[in-house]
Amino acid sequence: MEGETSHIVYSVNVIEFVTVANEYCATLETMDDLNRKDFVHKMQKIFPLLYLKASLLPEVEEMLEDEPEKFVAEEDYNYLHRKLQVKLGEHDAYLEVFDPMMQYSEGPVEGSLAENMADIYQDLKDFILSYRIGTVEVMNDALLECRNNFAEYWGQRLVNGLRALHNLTFGDVDLSEDAKKKEAEKKDDEEQIDSPDWILKQQFKNFRGE
Repeated sequence: MEGETSHIVYSVNVIEFVTVANEYCATLETMDDLNRKDFVHKMQKIFPLLYLKASLLPEVEEMLEDEPEKFVAEEDYNYLHRKLQVKLGEHDAYLEVFDPMMQYSEGPVEGSLAENMADIYQDLKDFILSYRIGTVEVMNDALLECRNNFAEYWGQRLVNGLRALHNLTFGDVDLSEDAKKKEAEKKDDEEQIDSPDWILKQQFKNFRGE
């Protein structure tokens, strides 16, 4: 047992990353509890912390033949993406300043905060749920995949999105939400019990252990 708890998956840098990753996912899963302004301001604080902790993750070697299990289904991703689009509203889109596809584009490349956040969530949630299994080999390989994906994919999306969040937080931007629109969305949610989206909402609660 002592040998297992001394494994690198229990190291300080990994535990701190798990803590921040869990906070990131929990914030997205409970975004309905925050108004747009508070949500944006909270994500503006989490993004740089998440980047820092991910960049400090240790290198590990693969221990299992099979790839880590995926927990976040396409339907879960789409549900979260839609909710983020509604939450961010007109502030979802931003102009990219660094994107590999820019070299093939004749005009500006537009990014999406909702898409960035959902992409990062999918990878982090899969990692967290694998980590919770508590088997060193599973935790190790989930860490390996998450670290690789950070380096190759969502790390860049994280820093791109942070630029947009910085502007929304400190720029002259009105982040207020239309009260009537919020009330209509609430009523719509109440009327859609047992709909596919409502069922997915319950799945998100299960993810959080509610």
